[in-house]
Amino acid sequence: MPEDADTGERTARPRVLVREPIAESGLALLRERFEVVVDPDSSLDAIIGDFDAIVVRSATKLDAELIEKAARLKVIGRAGVGVDNVDVDAATRRGIVVANAPEATAVSAAEHALALLLAVARNVPQAHAALKQGAWERSRFAGIELAGKTLGVLGLGRIGRQVARRALGLGLRVVAYDPYVALERFRELGVEPAETPEDVYRDADLITLHLPLNEETRNLLDREAFALMRDGVRIVNAARGGLVDEGALVEALRSGKVAGAALDVFGTEPYSGPLLELDQVVVTPHLAGSTSEAQDRAGLIIAEQVAAGLEGQLVETAVNIPVVEPADLEVLGPYIPLAAKLGRLATALAEERPRRIVVSAHGPLSEHDTRLLTVAALNGAFQDRVDQAVNYVNAPVIAAERGIEVSEQRHARSQHYTNLVRVAVTADGLGSEVSGTVVGPEHRLFLAGALGFDIDIELAPRMAFLVYDDLPGVIGRVGTMFGEAGVNIANMAVSRTKEGGKALMAFSIDSPAPPALEERVEASGFDDVRFISLG
Repeated sequence: MPEDADTGERTARPRVLVREPIAESGLALLRERFEVVVDPDSSLDAIIGDFDAIVVRSATKLDAELIEKAARLKVIGRAGVGVDNVDVDAATRRGIVVANAPEATAVSAAEHALALLLAVARNVPQAHAALKQGAWERSRFAGIELAGKTLGVLGLGRIGRQVARRALGLGLRVVAYDPYVALERFRELGVEPAETPEDVYRDADLITLHLPLNEETRNLLDREAFALMRDGVRIVNAARGGLVDEGALVEALRSGKVAGAALDVFGTEPYSGPLLELDQVVVTPHLAGSTSEAQDRAGLIIAEQVAAGLEGQLVETAVNIPVVEPADLEVLGPYIPLAAKLGRLATALAEERPRRIVVSAHGPLSEHDTRLLTVAALNGAFQDRVDQAVNYVNAPVIAAERGIEVSEQRHARSQHYTNLVRVAVTADGLGSEVSGTVVGPEHRLFLAGALGFDIDIELAPRMAFLVYDDLPGVIGRVGTMFGEAGVNIANMAVSRTKEGGKALMAFSIDSPAPPALEERVEASGFDDVRFISLG
């Protein structure tokens, strides 16, 4: 029983509510240190206020109203990957750490991808089904050997790396595309880097996807992608359903362009579409992470994280902001979302694979512990760009895993602004540098510099940047193009190096730019055109 530091009296042990089943090893760990109550049935409304931590899986919904009643709650542990059933924002406002177990299913997911790869190469499910029905058809189900073939891996994150290692052991040549993994990591794995997804399409006999789902990757495998691939290519997707245009895949399978596909995930689940009608398709119902070992691992991991949170230690899998000193947080607070936006913007503008990220604090801000700003910038830089949930705790780990050097700088003086945050990304190409500040009592986030220009515009979820020759009529021409496309420009700022030199036009838009508008702008003679989503 712990002792109160002020009174010296013995205090009750923290109480942990285990709402859904976890591994016995996880329960044992918690019981060694805390009072544990396993209660799947009582009304949470009535009992949640009596506990310091709660462990759930996916069935328990912890919304803002319920969290508000949890007066003692310090840690929420989700024994699994996602935290969709937890209102993380409400928990963060209450100072409650939310932790999950993101690594628990990595091995299971990788092994399932390999199982699908082997199944689609050797027609295992089809031959099995035929033989069960009494048909002995050896020639019909002849497959291909994997040894000596080229496997294209789209996404070399935690699961993609596991797949690549195992594929190399099967004698496959592995080519991978991931702009957020340093070239050194490719060499360490024995994997050949591809500059673009298109390079993978042209080179691979088999392709497996391990990417996050975002605006850039949605329907990545579409008609154009399939057209670039080798005839007879085989596709495996055990990552995200939305990565594949299912209609285009059906067409490619029926035409013979794609010899086979193995799918564990679909755009809409449960799936009941035309892919199920094709003999060349192997399907499983989202089973990649569903092994007893993965579930046991998740229980033990989350028990360790809950214990760390209750004992004041680092919660390595926390998905919300870690606790910082109140004095620092009061000053840094408004600049944390700014740093995250700048990190996301700098990485998007760099385009190429980042090798180094530098986060600088200028002005009185630099007198405080700015490590949280660096973590926030990394969180923004990797958000929706790697194959795992990114948070303020694991962002530095993700950078290290990908061989990206991270550093922070502090400068007492700040030109033009009282405080300034700058994020610089050194990439395989030219890289990028952006800066920003916080304005007014509402803590509005403003961009102060980008693409080598000083600029003054409020950051928004959707932004566009155009670099061009400083000539009359350009602003009007741009406004006309956007107006004709029905896209409203909310704010705009213009900067130039000198009269008649180069200029930057930055603006925010109220709705996404349709592809036709992007193509029209890009074909209009600008030096550089960027449409960027900041979330």
